Amino acid sequence: MINILIIEDEEPAANRLKKMVTELEPGANVLDNIVSVNSAIAWFKQNPLPDLIFSDIQLSDGLSFDIFKNVEVQCPVIFITAYDQYAIDAFKVNSIDYLLKPIKKDDLQTALNKFKKIATGAAAPLDISKVLEAFNPQKTDYKTRFIVRYGEHIKTIKIEEAAYFYTEDKINFITTNEGRRYTIDYNLDNLESMLDPKTFFRINRQFIISIHAISEMFSYSKSRVLVKLNPPTKHETIVSTERSGDFKLWLGDEK
Repeated sequence: MINILIIEDEEPAANRLKKMVTELEPGANVLDNIVSVNSAIAWFKQNPLPDLIFSDIQLSDGLSFDIFKNVEVQCPVIFITAYDQYAIDAFKVNSIDYLLKPIKKDDLQTALNKFKKIATGAAAPLDISKVLEAFNPQKTDYKTRFIVRYGEHIKTIKIEEAAYFYTEDKINFITTNEGRRYTIDYNLDNLESMLDPKTFFRINRQFIISIHAISEMFSYSKSRVLVKLNPPTKHETIVSTERSGDFKLWLGDEK
């Protein structure tokens, strides 16, 4: 039996992860779901270490790294993040792995398989300094302009002119602040790593939006957020359940 601890402050995301884990590993025992840095530190002081930890990076009261600064963890940790610019090799040192939200079953299975391979031996202590170094790189080069084509014309669009990116009928578009739409050669998965996460956020599978394009926001069902954009779009722009918590952190620039 694998004893697992989940550290995740979004209840729908935690429940989905628990369901997926128990489907893939019927013998898994989820000990608890912790929702904050402070409660996690208290839990570790009162309980023996689990066999495996799944930990979201952004929690309600800070970054989960603060947990591991205060508690020596000698079991594998799989970090969870909505920002794929953090999905880098440093997360795999010392038996660390990562999962990108929304979590896919295949990726979860790969992470669990990795855990099984190292489960027979003692895991090295979590080297939080290496993870922090990777999480806060000195410099990241993000896209500053795009080349677009319309008819026989070619032009460049500065990133400051971009209001949002979206996909429709398997075609990818950029919409400018002036409301002009152009096709682009990059899909949203590519764009996520090209765009500065302080300015752009992927709210769902269809849209990446600029903070400057938000005109209004409303509470929606299942803890989601309805976003009204400027310039307007005919599509319904709702932040998915799994991204809503990180979206709210992003609005406050607390990444």
